[in-house]
Amino acid sequence: MTDTPARLLTLLSLLQTPREWPGAELAERLGVSRRTVRRDIDRLRELGYPVQASRGADGGYRLIAGKAMPPLVLDDEEAVAIAVGLMAGAGHAVEGVEEAAVRALAKLEQVLPSRLRHRVTSLQAATLPLVGGEGGDTVDPRTLTVMAAAVTGREKLRFRYRSGDGTASRRLTEPYRLVSTGRRWYLVAYDLDRADWRTFRIDRVGAPEATGGRFTPRELPPGGADGFVARSLSRTRSEHRLDVTFQAPAHRVAARLPRSLGVPEPDGASACRLRTTTADALEWVAARLALVGCEFTVHAPDALIGHLDELGARLLRAAADRTRDGGPAPVAGPRTAPGGTAPEGGTGPRTGPGGTGPEDGTGLNGEAALKS
Repeated sequence: MTDTPARLLTLLSLLQTPREWPGAELAERLGVSRRTVRRDIDRLRELGYPVQASRGADGGYRLIAGKAMPPLVLDDEEAVAIAVGLMAGAGHAVEGVEEAAVRALAKLEQVLPSRLRHRVTSLQAATLPLVGGEGGDTVDPRTLTVMAAAVTGREKLRFRYRSGDGTASRRLTEPYRLVSTGRRWYLVAYDLDRADWRTFRIDRVGAPEATGGRFTPRELPPGGADGFVARSLSRTRSEHRLDVTFQAPAHRVAARLPRSLGVPEPDGASACRLRTTTADALEWVAARLALVGCEFTVHAPDALIGHLDELGARLLRAAADRTRDGGPAPVAGPRTAPGGTAPEGGTGPRTGPGGTGPEDGTGLNGEAALKS
């Protein structure tokens, strides 16, 4: 192989395989002498690739981790695999890596040959993600990559938008930042038709396209893009103050709670308490609390207690329907949800799934307790 740049790329591709390559084998693969291999290794080192050499007659070369991330050389299969993986991750807001995944996908799609782009599109169309069910909304990864490219290139962005009440419109914007809340993606942009800053839920965006027109960046609202999104959400959704005590260690409860609900603090040796605010629907919060898998008491808000009561009644009706269909009869006793226990007197208030009332059989300051 006489083309030095092509030979260097081939050599780099071989070295990226996690193994040690003897100099003789590299020379044979490249069709050059060992001396040429050594010179090429030196060139790679000058370019920032940390190539380690071992001594001896059978000494070889290995690419090791360095201080910086050098460019990678991918074959067709590797490029397709990475693109599909990034698309799968970018379509859902994944805490900690969401924006990086979108940027990487945008860079990869920019240089992906058309023959590989078709394979990636076919694989994406043929696969269906299993959504975890924590209330997030899936987003088309191509929508994200188009937006990310427009943000990076400071290009005006045009798209269709559907508001919360279903109203459809066309928007022309100056896109500034993509923001992930952990469950949803938002675009922070300056709306040229309305001459004001706006946040757009990306799962409501359709047919985004960069117009090619450049714009001069404006100063972002106070608090930056993430602060602007947070303020927008607080204006459009009412917040609820949660106060819940769990009869389980904090680390166990934190592992079962969605991160968007916060982190409980230890409250004694075997309990913990969650004090936080949320704009999530209380019906969803009630279901998530019931899935924690331990006894808990809701101190606030009162509306959440009502949703737990409704959830428990719904589960009881489901169990009763199964009995009518020939299933085993539920254990006789007072009307509590599955897994609950009754007060010693055999009667008590209706509580949430698996709930128990106070020992005297009445509620205490509007609190609800659950046990599973």
